[in-house]
Amino acid sequence: MIRTPILRAALLSLALTWSGMASAREAAPMAADIEIEKRMVAISEELRCLVCQNESLAGSHAELAQDLRREIRKMIGEGKSDQEILGFMEARYGDFVRYRPPVKPTTWLLWGGPFVLLLGGIGGLVVFLRKRGAAGGEPGLSDEERRRAEALLERADS
Repeated sequence: MIRTPILRAALLSLALTWSGMASAREAAPMAADIEIEKRMVAISEELRCLVCQNESLAGSHAELAQDLRREIRKMIGEGKSDQEILGFMEARYGDFVRYRPPVKPTTWLLWGGPFVLLLGGIGGLVVFLRKRGAAGGEPGLSDEERRRAEALLERADS
C-alpha cells in the first residue's frame, strides 16, 4: 500500500494520463476521399468562420462552420475548382468571409487603414515634439525664485 499522499497523487495522475493516451486516436476524415478532405481543409483555412470571426472555417466548431465545410465538400465532389468555391462563398457572404480579402476599392481602407493610422500617429508625434522644442522645454526659475532658493541653500549650509 502506498503511504505518502504525494506519491499516491503522482501515480494516480500518471495512470490517468496513460489511460487518456491509450484511448486517444486520430480524428477520422469526414470525406471518404482523403484528397477531397485535403482540398476542403485548404479552402476552409482561407475562409473566416462567420460565427467566431477570429477563427478559420477549418478550426471552428460552430454548427454553421460544419455546414459550410459540408457544402465545400459537396462542391468539390461536383468538380468545382477552388476559385469557383471561394467565389461562391464571397458572393454569398461578402468579402468578409475571406481572411485575405481582395484589394479593390471597397477594401482599400481595410488594407491601407493601419498604415494611414501609423503615419498619422508619427505625424502627430513629430508636431508635438517640434512644439515642445520651440517652447524651450521646461520653463526655468524666475529671478525671485532663484534668490529664494540660494537663500535656502545658504541657510542649510550654515
